[in-house]
Amino acid sequence: MTTTAPFPGPALLADARRQASAVAAEAAVRIRPLEGLAAVRSAEALFVRIWRTEADRPPVAAEVLRAVEHAGGYVAGAYDGSELVGASSGFLGLAPELTLHSHISGVTIPGRGIGLALKLHQRAWALERGIETVTWTFDPLVRRNAWFNLVKLGAVGLEYLVDFYGPMPDGLNGGAASDRLFTRWDLTSAPPAGGAADPADAVSVVEERDGFPWPAAPLPAAGRPVLVSVPDDVERLRVSQPAAADAWRVAVRDALVPAFADGYRATGVTRDGRFVLTR
Repeated sequence: MTTTAPFPGPALLADARRQASAVAAEAAVRIRPLEGLAAVRSAEALFVRIWRTEADRPPVAAEVLRAVEHAGGYVAGAYDGSELVGASSGFLGLAPELTLHSHISGVTIPGRGIGLALKLHQRAWALERGIETVTWTFDPLVRRNAWFNLVKLGAVGLEYLVDFYGPMPDGLNGGAASDRLFTRWDLTSAPPAGGAADPADAVSVVEERDGFPWPAAPLPAAGRPVLVSVPDDVERLRVSQPAAADAWRVAVRDALVPAFADGYRATGVTRDGRFVLTR
């Protein structure tokens, strides 16, 4: 499939391909498009396993994945030998620009770099088609995902979406409201090195005290950088302390909704796991 978007340039594309191949080799996986019903059924089963849903209520059904791949969208899998250990799927969007919207990605073996390998494969796939941005949503309370998206990849959070998908009764979300951070990845830019340092004049608007959120300060009027804490492991809290998890959802929502409305963007994460918002 090709698009009418301008070609990003042979040097950028070659570099993207090299990076994708190198990271996949380091993660000891082979990434390839998933084509045909059997392949997408394997991806459906993988997503059921990761999100801990009932088999008849997968996060994304095989027939949807089949339609996306047949129409030229992105459906790829990461293989360790013959075993599918990761999968990702996205579709083309036009709001506000031509983009690949990455709807779902998951791996069964954390900590081996398989997720990064999938994202870099996705980057090369998009650039091959003249697409220079990838967008997706993620739960802002999941600290490791915030670090991966905003620091390791260098994406930027553009919009806070309240209960975007409605309640999600899977094993990861536990029926909680599906607040999401809409994120844009510029495929032509290199990610920053390391985490974001605490800006010297930043205002901390949400902090952690005894496992619960604490409203530390109001949103500054002068547009100074803002820091917003999130819990260390919200998925654990949803099981062990659901009241604390709910409190974090409300506190982070109450901080980020007005901040984004005021022109702030999530541009980093500090080394101790706080969002950095800048204008």
